[in-house]
Amino acid sequence: MEERGVDVDHSTLNRWVVKYAPLLEKQFRARKRAIGASWRLDETYVKVKGCWKYH
Repeated sequence: MEERGVDVDHSTLNRWVVKYAPLLEKQFRARKRAIGASWRLDETYVKVKGCWKYH
């Protein structure tokens, strides 16, 4: 913000984070997609006994 000519004290920024972080977290969790029970992989590398193998 300093680059844009706005002088903000660190305590003001901290109060903003304390006030709005829980609200943002609530919104993010509400929009989070559920992860399915099964996963599908296509052509990948896996590590077997320390060596990468193409599968």
